[in-house]
Amino acid sequence: MSLKSSLFGAMERSRRRISGTLLITGALATAACAGAYSLPAPRPLVVRSGARLFADEGRLAEIDVWVREQQETIIVDPSFWIIENRSSVVMYPWQALTISGDTAVVLVYASAPESGSILSFYGHYHLMDTMDRLDEVLPEAVGTEGYELERAILARISDAWLYGRSAFDMAPYGPLDELLFANENGYLDAFILTARPEEFEEERDTWLQENPGRDEEYRRWFQGAFEVEPPGIREPERS
Repeated sequence: MSLKSSLFGAMERSRRRISGTLLITGALATAACAGAYSLPAPRPLVVRSGARLFADEGRLAEIDVWVREQQETIIVDPSFWIIENRSSVVMYPWQALTISGDTAVVLVYASAPESGSILSFYGHYHLMDTMDRLDEVLPEAVGTEGYELERAILARISDAWLYGRSAFDMAPYGPLDELLFANENGYLDAFILTARPEEFEEERDTWLQENPGRDEEYRRWFQGAFEVEPPGIREPERS
């Protein structure tokens, strides 16, 4: 039996509904058959405006280690559920998550099903935090809360999306592309605090005081990269 079959068997046994476009199972199956594992060569990422990102192979190799470990945990660990439900609405990760007990439900835009693997990671991080098990997946964020925790989680989600898009040619998805390009260009704080000003009001006020003009700089950069206003300023998309 291949490792891919083993993983999917475990998935069925746990009755956890997860995406059929798992990020790593194809590569794992190839590795199991060939006795070796080789990460695909990274592809440059381009958005409609022509803005580009180029991923470093060494960095992708580091991301590959924890992505594969985390995804296998999501599949085989029977102590929690990560459920993906389809949605007709484009959402940012924090809009698409609900947690109840030992279960996290993420809403995945039906036209971008591959994004479900990454959104499941987002749900997994937050679920582990509520279960006091964050040390298992993000030990450097243990003891943090609020904005500091969310920033650490979104930085990880950005790295996972970079990995999926660059190494495995996953299809574009606007909210995750915006997060990724903002993070890679040094605008992660601006991205989060502009998108969620009421949720992180105190942190935004402090950021604006310590970084005068940074909000307008970010807004100009975002408009140039994506040809729309950033989230938190533009009108939300409708189904």
